[in-house]
Amino acid sequence: VRYIGIAYVATYIQLNAPTISMTDAGCRIMYTAVDLTGDVVDAILGVIMITRLHAMYQRSRKVLIFLVVIFVAIRIANAVMIAITIMHISGEELILSGTYQCMIAYPGDVQLLSSMTWILDTAWEVLALCLAVWIAVKHFRELRRHSTRGIIGDCFTVLMQTHVSYFAIFLAVSCFEIGFFSPTLSAGILYSLDSQIYSGFAQIFQFVQLFVLGPRLILSVREYHAKLVADSDTASAMPSIAFQERVHVETSSSV
Repeated sequence: VRYIGIAYVATYIQLNAPTISMTDAGCRIMYTAVDLTGDVVDAILGVIMITRLHAMYQRSRKVLIFLVVIFVAIRIANAVMIAITIMHISGEELILSGTYQCMIAYPGDVQLLSSMTWILDTAWEVLALCLAVWIAVKHFRELRRHSTRGIIGDCFTVLMQTHVSYFAIFLAVSCFEIGFFSPTLSAGILYSLDSQIYSGFAQIFQFVQLFVLGPRLILSVREYHAKLVADSDTASAMPSIAFQERVHVETSSSV
């Protein structure tokens, strides 16, 4: 995912660089490439989220089927709306004070479809967060009832920390993206300094969500597993060292 992020940033810089001239068709193609890349990475992160929730629910078949059905339905709906959007948007290169700017125009109905994709994605993330919080609270209550914490409690803590962080940044990105479709902001996106700042923050948050916190959903679990393995090897090595020292002492005594 992070390697895709490098290509994503390179394409986005080329799309928005004021010194690079592109045709109207080039603006449209570059914008489509950036948009599709974000959607593909978002789908990959959705699969990772399903895998995490499946593990948190102790590999429940019912939970897996429920998540897969909901996720596939949302992805199909988004794919249809994205395809319609790509067919109807138009790109135009503007020359403003000697600089080049790509402008993407959305017809009225297509603008609504584009905002709907973010609404559906937000609904999916809210569902995933609710399921994660519910099962985590249930496990923590059971552990507290038995006055234990152990590996399971620590694992759920790691899972929830990364999940909440990811959801917070995703919610911020969704608010930014849906805000783009307001008439005031969309009309002044190229001409207002406030609109340019708004757009810059939106892209920064989206990059962090897709290519920084997104991979952390799986990397945090790997790091926790590696830590457990290292601690286990250290614990098993201590009796071995003690045994070797004892054998050495007994051998020396017998001599």
